[in-house]
Amino acid sequence: MDETKKIRIVVAGPRGRMGAETIRMIHRTPEFSLSAAVDDGNDSANVGDLLGISGLNARVYSDIEDCLSAEQPDVLIDFTNPEAGKKNLQAAIDFGVRPVIGTSGFSNEEVADYQKQMGEKKLGGIIAPNFAIGAVLVMKFSQMAAKYFPDVEIIEMHHDGKKDAPSGTAVKTAELIEKTRKPKKQGAPDEKETLQGARGADFDGMRIHSVRLPGLVAHQEVLFGSKGELLTLRHDSMDRASFMTGVAYSVRTAMSLETLVYGLENILD
Repeated sequence: MDETKKIRIVVAGPRGRMGAETIRMIHRTPEFSLSAAVDDGNDSANVGDLLGISGLNARVYSDIEDCLSAEQPDVLIDFTNPEAGKKNLQAAIDFGVRPVIGTSGFSNEEVADYQKQMGEKKLGGIIAPNFAIGAVLVMKFSQMAAKYFPDVEIIEMHHDGKKDAPSGTAVKTAELIEKTRKPKKQGAPDEKETLQGARGADFDGMRIHSVRLPGLVAHQEVLFGSKGELLTLRHDSMDRASFMTGVAYSVRTAMSLETLVYGLENILD
């Protein structure tokens, strides 16, 4: 494919597990081109050398603004942390680069502010708590089920290196459920925790439980209970490659959007 017609991408956080997998996906996708990566402490290094990917030549920058100014990419993909992710997203807006953000930790107010800025510039982008298509479908199915099953608990399970709890996916699932679920405080009216935190986090009366163990990647169960029946919706990501279909789809879609979209479910056909 003609290099001038490829979507030029910068990845922030290349040494993280998601960032590295994203770079491998870009490298093997004919319509994508890795322009550069942003990583503290490795300025001027080669991405291919950093990750051990033969034939990949792209510079590493330590400063996001230097990178976007010099490379002028079409898209910025960010898998860093909340603090860096917010800085990188703002830089992308300032430089007219379309952001695809997989970092969690954005408040509703922050998302609204970014949407306003990007809408004024007619700049498209996506923030997604989860890029796995199956996980997004579980969110949508959960929203449908909550209309009929108001008693619901969420159990999310991730690797022990994950720093935030509950996961962005669990929070987004709860937010979608809240839109169709009748408000209800679950459990016995006189329920008491004999061990603090045993019932998990309280979100609008429903409970969210977080599990962190080595060997896990990303897993979620949404349990709906009613008289005489139990409905279980579950998704398991055994490998980070499971997220790459959604990341690639988001990159392509962002090129035709004119504002920031929060949640992959809002761009699926």
